Amino acid sequence: MGQNIPGILIALAFSAALCAQGINIPRNLARLAERATESVDVTLDASMLQLASEFLSKDDADEVKVKKIASKLKGVYVRSFEFDKQGEYLMSDVEAIRSQLRAPGWSRIVSVKSIKGENSEVYLKRDGNRVAGLVVLSAEPKELTVVNIDGPIDPEQLSELSGHMGIPRFGRSKPEGGNTASSK
Repeated sequence: MGQNIPGILIALAFSAALCAQGINIPRNLARLAERATESVDVTLDASMLQLASEFLSKDDADEVKVKKIASKLKGVYVRSFEFDKQGEYLMSDVEAIRSQLRAPGWSRIVSVKSIKGENSEVYLKRDGNRVAGLVVLSAEPKELTVVNIDGPIDPEQLSELSGHMGIPRFGRSKPEGGNTASSK
């Protein structure tokens, strides 16, 4: 029985990491940075988010919104890798993340798959009637990105975080001339 104690401690540490971060971004993803032409690694826990928020302007309305949203979050974790050629990451790397998102409380709300091999998924973690976390998983032939936002967030607020605190820019860009109508 004494030999099981290290195993129990490892399991408890792993469980604590899952609770603290919502999901555990596998450490082996770090090895992908060696092969990537570009990599992003952002790890902001609650205290680091507060510190980063201090650098946002109190006079800019958009930055004030970001500061308010960030004050409620437990963490923001981003891993993104771009490669020169296909096959630099394994589908098992992606599956290691997806398997965690099958846990109770998580729901996949968006799944986009293209014939070009581009797959994007968005998962929400619910705590009762509120969103307690969000994960965006984007696996393209030459790019892999995981964004994990841990903490209460209104999905409508996500566009406010886009481009701040290491979160990649997303959403629709306005065409030149300011016309936002889409054409087919």
